Amino acid sequence: MRNKYLMFLGLFLLIIQWNIQATNKSYFVISPNGKTVVNFIVTDESIQYSVQKNGKKIINYSRLGFLINADESLCSGFEVIKTSKSSFDETWNQPWGEEINVRNHYNELRISLQEKSDKERQLNIVFRAFDDGISFRYEFPEQKNLSDFIISDELTEFALASNDSAWTIPAYKGVYYENLWKKAPISNLDTVTTPVTIEMEKGKFLLLHEANLTDYAKMNLFPVKSSSRLKVDLTPWSTGVKVYAKTPFVSPWRMIVLADNLNQLYNSRLMLNLNDPCMIKDTSWLLPSKYIGIWWGMHMEKYSWSQGAKHGATTENTKKYIDFASNHHIGGVLVEGWNYGWDGDWVKFGNQFSFTKPYPDFDIVELTSYAKSKGVELIGHNETGGATINYENQLDSAFSLYRKLGIKYVKTGYVNPLLDKKERHDSQYGVRHYRKVIETAARNGIIIDNHEPVMPTGLQRTYPNLMSQEGVRGQEYDAWSQDGGNPPDHTCIVPFTRGLAGPTDFTFGTFNFTNTVYPKTRVQTTLAKQLALYVVIYSPLQMASDLPENYENNPAFQFIEDVPVDWAETIILGGKIGDYVVTARKDKNSNNWFVGAITDENSRELNVKFDFLTKGKKYKMKIYKDTIATNWKNNPYSIEISDKIVDSKTSIDLYLAPGGGTAISLFEL
Repeated sequence: MRNKYLMFLGLFLLIIQWNIQATNKSYFVISPNGKTVVNFIVTDESIQYSVQKNGKKIINYSRLGFLINADESLCSGFEVIKTSKSSFDETWNQPWGEEINVRNHYNELRISLQEKSDKERQLNIVFRAFDDGISFRYEFPEQKNLSDFIISDELTEFALASNDSAWTIPAYKGVYYENLWKKAPISNLDTVTTPVTIEMEKGKFLLLHEANLTDYAKMNLFPVKSSSRLKVDLTPWSTGVKVYAKTPFVSPWRMIVLADNLNQLYNSRLMLNLNDPCMIKDTSWLLPSKYIGIWWGMHMEKYSWSQGAKHGATTENTKKYIDFASNHHIGGVLVEGWNYGWDGDWVKFGNQFSFTKPYPDFDIVELTSYAKSKGVELIGHNETGGATINYENQLDSAFSLYRKLGIKYVKTGYVNPLLDKKERHDSQYGVRHYRKVIETAARNGIIIDNHEPVMPTGLQRTYPNLMSQEGVRGQEYDAWSQDGGNPPDHTCIVPFTRGLAGPTDFTFGTFNFTNTVYPKTRVQTTLAKQLALYVVIYSPLQMASDLPENYENNPAFQFIEDVPVDWAETIILGGKIGDYVVTARKDKNSNNWFVGAITDENSRELNVKFDFLTKGKKYKMKIYKDTIATNWKNNPYSIEISDKIVDSKTSIDLYLAPGGGTAISLFEL
């Protein structure tokens, strides 16, 4: 019955669009399920598109085009010289991810435009309609009258049909996307970066973002004249130029996810599908992992990055971390401060970093051999201080050394508001640099965890050695932020904002909330919520951030040992952005499931059904939960751990304390 309805709806919409096309010179493409329609119209004055779903306008007619070479318009005076339609349907496998198989199914409309003027410059626009959203991008074909050019402005707009509320962080204010996400009506927004998550009526959602950001500037958005019409604002070079280009040239995909509920929003793979297929032929070495690190001790000022009496990255100390990781089934040890360059003001003098020369008290050869004997990966750390030229000059020699030593994982960092004291991280300059690092790492068999990145746009499909990135106000803010740390609702927002852009290295797992350095700053969660975050916030590289001594003899650490980082299936069982989240994930390498539930500053009672479990199978449930006395402010460590046999018919009542959570392991019997 449903299929007949969709067929009728699609035919009905098709007839309507045929009529429109015949009278208004418009063109259209419909999603495979017949629910979503993208219209494109060309007049002498403009080129525009619109989007509707189930017959309702989502995006009103919105402007397309560019200003190039400072003041030349490439947005009007066009005629259509060719159109084509096609369909595509494939299922591809992820080497790692939140699910194994991804379906890539869309209908495409390609429109070739040419100016009517003597210049006769050409521009192609490609639209794709998926069941979970739409996308479009610009193509500048090789042509006689357009070769080298600059993009002064991208005129793309998203004229939203209603002034709904959006979750955003500002662009150009603060650094590294490390802001708290706020909710406000679209018309009240500042210039914001994407992704932009919009809450629509009746529990529906819309996501604005981009995919396959290659040799281009990051897309930001701002409301035109305080309306619900959002216009693209590209992050510029220091020269003011947005993009330097040469035909043939393509823009990133502009994408709109259309979801009927939180689960559909979270599980949309539109961004991944818009990136190119994997460029790495053998992906067997791309192994997700948990790790600990000589890191939190620096924030607590027990250790220092620089040389001296408190230097943390010593051979002796690193061996202790390796031993702990080996004894507790933790795959890797991150070591920060191992190399020359940390002494003095390294942010100011990032060009002094060496990525091949260790400090005298760090025997890198002995440690890589020792880690290997213990079945642990030594994770390299390359902090650049934003000095990308210095880093690029050493990339080949550094990655060649790591490959020779057997170091397969590297965390990169760019702690400086400007790259090379000049360019923004998310400008075309930054985008080019990050891509060079990822591609060089891929050639050397190295996995990258990139901190202070450009906002992710799905590049991990093409280069899955780009395994995780920061680009979020993470757990480190609970160590030194002058506002007291991340508020309890922050992690209830991140999965549906920054988390939708890709894996997020949030670095949770702190067990001791005492901060002797900044007593007014602390982790604003309960202990149970720290565990639940391993399920709620996704990364194939998950850190256990605390000092090993804070984990020893604590039974709650068992969950961190047990929880996987690679998944076969993900389900959002319930939630409200900013209030609470309940997430279930199935282990990729077993039939076990794991559940994480978290809440904001308010206590919450929830009922969770286990109907996602395999029918007829029994599971041993191990639950780590807040007690009635737990509270993130004054009693965060109170936790109850218990076992129970459950099946797919089981449902349980959960109490989440203020700032709290629950973590559940479900082991198939």
